[in-house]
Amino acid sequence: MRRMAHSHPEPEQDQGRAGQALRRAAVLTIAFAALEALGGWWTGSLALLSDAGHMLTDGAALALAALAGWLANRPPSRLHTYGFGRAEIFAAVINGATMLVIGAIIAYEAILRLGNPSEVQGATAAAIALAGLALNLGIMKWLSPHKHDMNARAAALHVLGDTLGSIGALAAGLVIALTGWTPIDAIAALFICALIAVSSLRLLREAVHALMEGVPLKLSSDAVGMGLARQEGVVSVHDLHIWTLSGSRVALSAHVVVRDLANWDQTLHALQRLLRERFGIEHVTLQPESPAASAVRVAVPDPHRSSA
Repeated sequence: MRRMAHSHPEPEQDQGRAGQALRRAAVLTIAFAALEALGGWWTGSLALLSDAGHMLTDGAALALAALAGWLANRPPSRLHTYGFGRAEIFAAVINGATMLVIGAIIAYEAILRLGNPSEVQGATAAAIALAGLALNLGIMKWLSPHKHDMNARAAALHVLGDTLGSIGALAAGLVIALTGWTPIDAIAALFICALIAVSSLRLLREAVHALMEGVPLKLSSDAVGMGLARQEGVVSVHDLHIWTLSGSRVALSAHVVVRDLANWDQTLHALQRLLRERFGIEHVTLQPESPAASAVRVAVPDPHRSSA
């Protein structure tokens, strides 16, 4: 009797640590955004005001990412047998789209400011921006250990935008304080918007690809299939599927044609180790088949067969 093998780990403890980092980052970001907004209004700096609005939205984005991480860490149920890991991907889509909207609004305001420059207190704006930069660098350090997680990476993208905004506001404040040239304020804001747009589009591409259950961009189905087919005792592999379960978990299912079903347990162990160590895939479902029972169409070429 053939036995289908299925293995997957429990939710990683790293998800809990990532959630703690996200919650702490959200509270600090929102608190500083309120102070920076007051400073931007007082100094008249568009770069500082745009960075404050950016940080306020990012604080909400970090809170959303923390909520999504909490949902993803909930155990599977009878109605949600895969758990709630997709919540992290939805949060990544929302955060990426939000960043594009924020960038468009800031760009519009910057273009208006170029046509009508206003007085800016450069030295004070630079001091406030420097404090914001220090905070953002600290938050990025908290999130850096979790960069493999799409949800945490989406949150880190917002923080990166904040960091760039603080750098731009700092540079603009220094230039204005030293030279009095106020157009640099709007120019810095436009430069920040361009960088944010590029990063946001990349994140959206990956997140939407995951929602469409595409093969994770860091993996190649051909490479995975050939790796499986080259294992000792394996004849071929077909019906290979690889998709994203959550921000950091990848799933795989496949039919494996083996020479001898009696040795399936040994072959299964080797295949699971290969997928875990070489490709980082732990949620695996493999169905063994004998050569006589295998499907006629084989998606992965037989590596043991020499080409003519």
